Amino acid sequence: MSIYCGEVLCMDTLANMLYSVAFILRPTYLFIFISLVHTQNIVDFQPSFITTTGPTVSAYLLGNSSGVSLNLKTVFPVNTTGSLPSPSCAPEVTQWAITKESLGKAAIKVQLKLNQSLRLCVDNDTNTDCCSKPLCVLETLQLSACVDGVPQASLLIQARIHALLLPANVGSDNASLIPNQVYQPLGSCPCDLTFRACDVRCCCDKDCSKELLRLFLPYCLPGPFGGAVPPVPEYQCSEKSSQNSPDWFPFLCVHSPIENNPHLGLFYHGNVIPSKPTLSFQRPQLSAPMPFIDYIQGNPIFTLSDQYLTIPQRIFGRCVNGAPLAFLENVNVNCVTWLSTCSNGSPLHTVEEDLRANVKNGKGGSVMVDVIDQLVTDLSPFISESDDAVLSDGRLVCENVTLALDYKFYWMENSITSIILTRTVGTVSFRGNVTLTTKYSAVFLNGVVTSESISGNPGYQVGRPVIGGFINTLGNNTNNNTDLIQKMTISIWKTVNDGLCSTADQKPLLFGMNSTSGCLLQISKQNLSRCDPLRDAVSSLQEAFITATHVAKIGNPDVTTLRDWLNVTFEVDTKNSSPASMTSNSCSHIPSHQHIHIRSRITGMVEGEPQRQIWAVHVSYSRSIWTLECGGGDLFSCEDEEETQLFPITSSVTFTEVPVNTGPPKTRFQINFTEYDCERNDVCWPELAFPLTPAYTGEPYSQALAKGMILVFFFITASILGTPWKQIREAWNTAAL
Repeated sequence: MSIYCGEVLCMDTLANMLYSVAFILRPTYLFIFISLVHTQNIVDFQPSFITTTGPTVSAYLLGNSSGVSLNLKTVFPVNTTGSLPSPSCAPEVTQWAITKESLGKAAIKVQLKLNQSLRLCVDNDTNTDCCSKPLCVLETLQLSACVDGVPQASLLIQARIHALLLPANVGSDNASLIPNQVYQPLGSCPCDLTFRACDVRCCCDKDCSKELLRLFLPYCLPGPFGGAVPPVPEYQCSEKSSQNSPDWFPFLCVHSPIENNPHLGLFYHGNVIPSKPTLSFQRPQLSAPMPFIDYIQGNPIFTLSDQYLTIPQRIFGRCVNGAPLAFLENVNVNCVTWLSTCSNGSPLHTVEEDLRANVKNGKGGSVMVDVIDQLVTDLSPFISESDDAVLSDGRLVCENVTLALDYKFYWMENSITSIILTRTVGTVSFRGNVTLTTKYSAVFLNGVVTSESISGNPGYQVGRPVIGGFINTLGNNTNNNTDLIQKMTISIWKTVNDGLCSTADQKPLLFGMNSTSGCLLQISKQNLSRCDPLRDAVSSLQEAFITATHVAKIGNPDVTTLRDWLNVTFEVDTKNSSPASMTSNSCSHIPSHQHIHIRSRITGMVEGEPQRQIWAVHVSYSRSIWTLECGGGDLFSCEDEEETQLFPITSSVTFTEVPVNTGPPKTRFQINFTEYDCERNDVCWPELAFPLTPAYTGEPYSQALAKGMILVFFFITASILGTPWKQIREAWNTAAL
């Protein structure tokens, strides 16, 4: 229900309560309403009525917005009935501007902004862009959504906006200028306490009219606090009078200008003080990125158009598509997407022209991203085989889906020399929906050595890869400059998909992180009938992950010398020959488990960080018996030569930290007696004379020595004048008498 109040259209209490409830349930209501209007091909404003007290109004037009035009006009109630006229599509000029923002196929955000200043007009104001009354805007607006000149929906807006009370001299947004304070007080009229109002007995208040000043002109506040010139002090030489001045007054009076008064405070020159931003709950305005000259680690990478070079990254556990890439910061993330339809936008659908961006190289020039496309047909690393995406008879086929983006940045000093992007695309077919895992990475390369090859500086960092290597035969020649050690990766099993060894991957061995992994090997009766080839095959699978003969002691080893490397110790099989098979369905002495034992210890501290070094690496194998399972009445698996069963192959890594040898063990007396232990006792007697030693640097040694001698003097004096010497003197005096 609406009630007409004079010139204002008011809403009753019930309407306000309903609007509040609708605002609370706004997300759910909008979702349901969008679905409804989209199916029925209609449009409607939400909310349909707005009461505003500010210069900006926002609403939503929901439904099929194609071909919809917006018309705004000012409406007035009919005098006879008090009702508002029907919506109309006739254009009308108003003092409001309309802007539209598309939020999808079935929603438009409509915003109205007042094109008028809310400053209150002053007397004899020549600027007409102001408010003549405190109630600046009081009107009812009707916004109509029209299609082919026919209104489809309307929005009523009740605007009741008051003028802003701004000071006459508004300072700038970024600085407040304080005038020169020499010979004038900081406040020209300290008694002016009320803004745009006359303060009684304040004769310097410019808001007081002549009529008001006549009322209290004889009673104005005296001195500078009232804005008047203070009286001349009696110590001024200019105040000499023949009646009251003493004879010595000319010798002790003060010659000073009359403007120099103690009430004015200290003299200083004015300065520009930047204003501090106040708290605000509004959305901050994001400033444009500030380009720079040279890249340093952590700086975002810019294109020639001063835009960020972005890649999907994981932030707070979620994948963000437009995250900037930082210089010398490697990225390796996997993003999971619930795919139900083919996507036509980034990042699942990328355009080569957009990827070939011109990037600032940090030296005033630019480099272009070189895009290399890689087509894959095996989608197992991106989609699980249990999903419907691998079915060839899927009803939906998505072509050229971007499955991975791998950047390689080549850098030198503070600049980027080249960028290579490998884009992996494929065709995804599925029924219903599917879970798609996309991969994104960025690695910075300096020459032929990647930034990932360094695992610490100098000691290993926990979680970084263990660096392996083998002796380069070309490095033995002293006439060339080749490296003595060729770096390589030490890996362990990484199961994927179905867990079979045929589809298993490998992952690097990370320092300080114990792990156990493995895969399943398909073995048949025919394989178990030939145990020697089976042992050799399993041994080859296990040994393929650790072909390195040396391991780096520290995280940034020198590849030109063996000083930073140590040998990997492998277990030696003491048996001369392989044992014969127990039966036709089993084989023994199978190296099914590989164990890597790494011993490390802390050798020191650098800037508070412990430096860890590897001291020994030992690789051993645990052997087991593999036998076909024929129990449970299933004899067919033991009779069929081609029937396979699954047998596990595992690998594990164990890190052991060796304690540092701190010397011979402490005796029981040293453990229990702590009186002279400065680390476990608050009183440290051995350091009583520490200020007198050269190790004390709190003050010059000469001053510390002098103060120490004074303390010794007071100690000797107190000893002489103390009780023992007093008793000796009394005994001496008694004997003398």
